[in-house]
Amino acid sequence: MAKPVRKMDVKRLTVVTAINMMGSGIILLPANLAAVGTISVLSWLVTTAGATCLAYAFARAGTYSNNAAGMGGYAEYAHKRSGSFMTNYTYFISLVIANVAIAVALVGYASNLLGFTLAPWPTALATIGALWLASLLTLGGPRRMGNISEFTIWGIVLPLLTLCIVGVFFFSPHLYTSAWNPHHYTFFHGLSASIAVTLWAFLGLESACANTGAVENPKKTVPIAVMAGTLIAAVLYIGSTEMIQGIIPGSKLASSTAPFGLAFAHMFSPAVGKIVVAMMVVSCFGSLFSWQFTVAEVARSCAAGGYFPRLFMRATKSGVLIFGIISITIAQSLISLMTVSPTLDKKFTVLLDLSVMTNLIPYLLSMSALVALQVAEKVPRILAKRANIVAALATVYSLYALYASGYQAMMWGGIITFAGWGLYGFMVPRLRISRETAAAEEAASNGKPASTAPVKIAA
Repeated sequence: MAKPVRKMDVKRLTVVTAINMMGSGIILLPANLAAVGTISVLSWLVTTAGATCLAYAFARAGTYSNNAAGMGGYAEYAHKRSGSFMTNYTYFISLVIANVAIAVALVGYASNLLGFTLAPWPTALATIGALWLASLLTLGGPRRMGNISEFTIWGIVLPLLTLCIVGVFFFSPHLYTSAWNPHHYTFFHGLSASIAVTLWAFLGLESACANTGAVENPKKTVPIAVMAGTLIAAVLYIGSTEMIQGIIPGSKLASSTAPFGLAFAHMFSPAVGKIVVAMMVVSCFGSLFSWQFTVAEVARSCAAGGYFPRLFMRATKSGVLIFGIISITIAQSLISLMTVSPTLDKKFTVLLDLSVMTNLIPYLLSMSALVALQVAEKVPRILAKRANIVAALATVYSLYALYASGYQAMMWGGIITFAGWGLYGFMVPRLRISRETAAAEEAASNGKPASTAPVKIAA
């Protein structure tokens, strides 16, 4: 008798969910938030509520959907193939850009650790070097990636926990309140100024819902774990970033390329600060390494669905997606050169805003499809109603986050999105061929002749 596979319980899935979100998204955020003021805590509260709604809605979709294509599969229930394509396309673009932002954060911390300041062009070249190094290391295959990622994540978790607990003894309420609203923003402007920055920290919450088959009692476990994981991440995010703003003056914090290292140097000693910076460099590189592999996997999934060229499916015997990794890194290198700016913080913010904006498109398409998904899967009306209300709230938050991303991010993100609609038009014949091929292969495996009827494409 085969030994039964041991599945994750709610406690383990909660931890996994929290870790999936944390990665490297937090390490430069204190500097970005300090530029706004401690009023940015309002953005944290709104974003936490919005992220919780998104997490719950994704949990319900992952529990009930019989389409294994992730967010694209959710969107297909309501928006058909065009919606599925746009979801996959914008999510892929978002991750490509996000990884460049992660590499920028890595360069900022590494330069601080080594004690020098990089000019704009050396910063871009160092960012490109980090991207290629991470991509080359993915050639070791998924098993090595998983082992390294599980180790490096503690480089960010331990400093955040320490700061939340020990930072209380160094926290100055006067310093915190004096930095509340240094630019004299209106309430709404102050609330919106850092929405994109705080949402960036939660990107990836949807990845925890990808495989419900690995958990016990998924209909109960997945929603609880995803929401709990999101709240745990929120506590660490809010606790650490708000604590640090009561320890380091806002003007000094806003100009730092390694804010957590600065905080630990102030609390303990410069040597401890350097150790924390080194830990975060390791953690950030581990996150970059893991996400480079993930982007290639997203491209492979899109190619399998007929959305991307089949070259993205080419893999070595160990499962390494050579073409995908190389082509994606070339594109990221070009993005790095296109976003050269006088300050590292400015470069990071531009990439962050654009990544958040493009990532919100698949969120909106997935949320708006939840009603159709639950109807198609015959979800009980009481359960469906609750999930639909939450999805509606998540949609409102996502629209607000789009607005708060700023006009520049909206403009470039809009161009990217509209270009996707144009690309889909050229892809329709390819999708028809992909479906006909899949139908023929399925018929052959069943020993039946393939249907010669034309395949209708739902657009």
